[in-house]
Amino acid sequence: MTASGLLAEIGDVGRDPKRGGYSRHAFDGPEQDLRAWFVERALGLELDVETDRNGNIWAWWGPPGRNAVVTGSHLDSVPGGGAFDGPLGVASALAAVEALRVRGFRPRKPLAVVVFAEEEGGRFGVPCLGSRLLTGTIDADKARGLRDADGITFAEAAAKAGFDPARIGPDAERLDRIGKFVELHVEQGRGLIDLGAPVAVGNTVIAHGRWRFSFEGQGNHAGATLLADRADPMLPAAATVTAVRRLASGVPDARATVGRLVPTPGGTNVIASTVDLWLDARVPGSGTPGLVGEISRAAAAAAAEEGCRVQVTRESYSDDVVFDDALRRDLGGWLGGPPELPTGAGHDAAILAGFVPAGMLYVRNPTGISHSPEEFAEADDVEAGARALATVLEELTR
Repeated sequence: MTASGLLAEIGDVGRDPKRGGYSRHAFDGPEQDLRAWFVERALGLELDVETDRNGNIWAWWGPPGRNAVVTGSHLDSVPGGGAFDGPLGVASALAAVEALRVRGFRPRKPLAVVVFAEEEGGRFGVPCLGSRLLTGTIDADKARGLRDADGITFAEAAAKAGFDPARIGPDAERLDRIGKFVELHVEQGRGLIDLGAPVAVGNTVIAHGRWRFSFEGQGNHAGATLLADRADPMLPAAATVTAVRRLASGVPDARATVGRLVPTPGGTNVIASTVDLWLDARVPGSGTPGLVGEISRAAAAAAAEEGCRVQVTRESYSDDVVFDDALRRDLGGWLGGPPELPTGAGHDAAILAGFVPAGMLYVRNPTGISHSPEEFAEADDVEAGARALATVLEELTR
């Protein structure tokens, strides 16, 4: 069982014929198929499988207990995402466990492979939802009330998938089991191709968050309403999109993106009554809220000029994360001194880093592209990553 072979097994699950790539979202059909695949593969390795109150799946090698070494990632995707983001870490963890078993290794500490739910936030809008619920870094009532594009709440989707919505929330007992957490992930940039290395150790994650801008105007007839008589929320929404690029360009190393904009009612010959857009903003250090404040003021000015209103709502936010120094040094030593890389991408490891020693490994992505069908990793690099993870798990559980 190789990591590449495991990825090939799920290569047809959740393909998106419209966007290209894959669309696999929390508790939808493709994601449920992937969860079933993981359980089957874990049971085949004689691991004990359990699903927690928040929809995260745990596969244990040995009895669950304190000071456990945990690895894993997620199986959901962004809309039209690539084949490696999330599944690579899960497949590599399974491959690493099998490699250790074949070598006759037996861990002296509990070892688990975890699949976190709704890491991308592709359905309910909040990233790393499974790990946030586990750690209590999102209010359980807020999580239960999150809605997807069809108006279905997270609580309703969880109930349909067989979970009790009333039990969603912090899980201190389970969190206390984790002694160390290491996540392997495909690189979401091109640092390693420039450095000529197949695997890196992560050192930091840039602060990032998501904000919803809701513009309200007056819906009306596109042909019967004179331009001077309009309060069209699409105009301040469009002005905000351009303001995002302009204002972010003035902040060193800032990344700010509007990737989703939804007009209501959405007719070609209808002036929208409301327009919602979502801002993803990431600035190292403490600069993210300041940039979002500038963007919010620009949005308010554009809305007022058109006779509209805007409301800005923060949906998620995480500060800069620096991964555990001692664990990072150990990872580098065990793997022969690979490069260290920062990232602007969020991960479950970054959520857990506030509670347990956590670290990350990255596998080279020669395209430098992620969250896109062009995301890629060579088979040799995938296997190098799985071997690196096996080495790390062996050292951590001796």
